[in-house]
Amino acid sequence: MPIPTSTRAAVLTAHGQPLTVGEIPLPSTVKPGAALVQISCTSLCGTDVHLWNGNMTFDGMLPMVLGHEMVGTVVAVGDGTVDTLGRTVSVGDRIGWSESTCGTCFGCTVLREPVACSSRGYGFMQRSDRPPYATGGLVEYCYVTPGAAKLLLPDTVADTHAAMSGCAAKTVLRAFSRVGGIRPGSSVVVQGAGALGLYATAFAQISGAGRVVTVGGPDDRLHAATRFGATDTVGLSGTPQDRIEHVTELTSGGADYVFDFAGAPTVGEEAIGMAAQRGTVAIVGSTGPVPAPVSLGTVMGKELSVVGSLNGDIADYYRAVEFFGTFGDRFPWDELFSAPVGLGSASDALASMHRLGEIKAVVDPRLP
Repeated sequence: MPIPTSTRAAVLTAHGQPLTVGEIPLPSTVKPGAALVQISCTSLCGTDVHLWNGNMTFDGMLPMVLGHEMVGTVVAVGDGTVDTLGRTVSVGDRIGWSESTCGTCFGCTVLREPVACSSRGYGFMQRSDRPPYATGGLVEYCYVTPGAAKLLLPDTVADTHAAMSGCAAKTVLRAFSRVGGIRPGSSVVVQGAGALGLYATAFAQISGAGRVVTVGGPDDRLHAATRFGATDTVGLSGTPQDRIEHVTELTSGGADYVFDFAGAPTVGEEAIGMAAQRGTVAIVGSTGPVPAPVSLGTVMGKELSVVGSLNGDIADYYRAVEFFGTFGDRFPWDELFSAPVGLGSASDALASMHRLGEIKAVVDPRLP
């Protein structure tokens, strides 16, 4: 079939406003190392919501195509395109991919950390009015750049699971890796009851934690947390000190590990307060520029380890897909995902997630 020269897309042109659905161009050729993919599933992420409503923004970003958790079928491929394991990518293959990296900067070559790439490229960071135009997920056809790390997907992993692996799941797995893994029988606090928090709750349980406390809201999310392995839940009523005292009581003096997947203004203060002596705190969800108060004296006095964890790379993505292949039947993962909608309903899905009406909206651009 001829290579498409344009694609239907839902484009963000103004923050907080409905997406504009229409045609945008596609590159005239598929470069070596690149692929053109027909999207079958894009799962929306909290970052998409923050970009849509303007809480996260950067100069010159609009117009843009949201979506960075997606899966699709290759319809055209450039010369020499392979996945991260060196396997040839061909027309008809189902693939997922991680962000593009340059391979030549200090982060890539010396640190050997793709997340530290100085020109790391998410699909949503590409303006939709400039080549290669369609690199986000809310499109019918997506151009996967040569620098994006691609992965051939096993048939045993569902589209939704593979899409979620592209950000939410790999972010959680990297955070658990950054703290050195979970000691069996230890206590874990997960701050946040969104998609990342619920996935982290399940992963903590699978990792052998003896007590898993999920802190967040609303109540239906906390009820879901119990189905994903939480032994206890703590709501957001009361003060930060109330929550600290509640968690401290539940964990008999404090948690061995505290994971921030919430990013709320008081999350740092609460994380430090909830951690046990010589506990570990992982900061994952606090992405905003506003400083958050943290008692450094408490960090010193408790001899805490505090680590940051930034998203994830192709290794984390691979592990996330592998995780779903192994544990896809362990928890009710499909509860996280809403029924798929077409591009024309993507705006409503973003607004619903903003209102906490959905955990993870799903867009199938092939739907009307």
